Amino acid sequence: MKVILISRKHGGSRSVELGRWSRALLSLCCLGLPLGMVAGGFMLGQENEANSMRGMALDGLQDELEQQQKELAALQTQAELKMQAMTLSLARLQARMTRLDALGQHLTAMADLEEGEFDFSQPPAIGGPIGAEFNVEYDTGDLSAELGLFQAQLSDREQQLEILESLLANRKLEEQSWLSGRPVEKGWISSYYGKRNDPFTGKPAFHHGIDFAGKEGTNVIAVASGVVTYTGSKSGYGEMVEISHGDGFVTRYSHNKEALVKSGDVVRKGEAIALMGSTGRSTGAHVHYEVYKHGRSVDPSSYVRRTSR
Repeated sequence: MKVILISRKHGGSRSVELGRWSRALLSLCCLGLPLGMVAGGFMLGQENEANSMRGMALDGLQDELEQQQKELAALQTQAELKMQAMTLSLARLQARMTRLDALGQHLTAMADLEEGEFDFSQPPAIGGPIGAEFNVEYDTGDLSAELGLFQAQLSDREQQLEILESLLANRKLEEQSWLSGRPVEKGWISSYYGKRNDPFTGKPAFHHGIDFAGKEGTNVIAVASGVVTYTGSKSGYGEMVEISHGDGFVTRYSHNKEALVKSGDVVRKGEAIALMGSTGRSTGAHVHYEVYKHGRSVDPSSYVRRTSR
C-alpha cells in the first residue's frame, strides 16, 4: 500500500510504501477515532442525565423542606394560640376561685359555724394509698391537666358553698318559724295567761292568752313566719288575725282596729299584720295574744321570753 505525501511549502510530493503492520496500525487509528467520539458522546450524555437527576432530586428535597417549615410554623402558631387561650382560662378560674373563697369566708362567719367546718382558706382535703409513679416529662401540654385539677378544686368550693347556702337557708327558715318575742312593736303586758277575775263580770274566769296594752293604731306584728288562715270578726275577739306556723303551732291576735293582711297571705316574722284597737269584748286598746299547739291553748309567756335563734 502506497501513501502519497504532498508538501505545501515546496509543492512537491513523495510516496511512501506501507508494510502490512503499518497498514494494520493505520486502519485501527482510522476506526478508533469515530468509536472514541461515539463513546465520549455517550459518556457525556450519561453524566448530563445524572446531573439532571441529581438537580431534580435536590429541588424536590428543597420543596419538601420548605413545606415542612411552613407546617412547623403553622403548628407553632396554633400552639401559641392554644397557650394564650389556656392562660386566659386559668386567669378567669383564679379570679373565680378568689371570689368564691371570699364569699365562702363571709358566709361561714355569718353562719357562726364551728371552726374548721368550712375552711375556705385551705385547699380541699384529698389523699389515698401510694400509687405507681409515671416518668412523664412536664411540658406545655400538661397545662390542660393543671387546668383540670384547678377546675376540680373550683367544683369543690362550689359544692361547699351549696351546702353552706342550704344550711343558712334552713337556719333562716327555722329562725323565721321560731315563735319568739312580743306581738307588738310598743306596749306592755296588762293581763297574763291563766285564772283571773273577768273584767266585765268580776267573777273568776280562765284567760287563754296574754294582753298587751298600748296606743291605738300601734302595729301588731307576727311572732313567726306563717300563713294567714283567718281574718275577720269573731265573737268575743272582735277583729282577729289567725296565723298557722307549721309543726302544729297557731297564733291569734284579737281586738284589732284593722287587719293589714288577708286569709292566704304568707307573712314573715316581725311583719305588721294589724293595727291595735279595742273591738269586741274589750275595755281599751290592746291585743289579746293566744298560742295553740296541736289544737290546745298553751301559755304564751315562754314564747314571749324566747330569743331568736
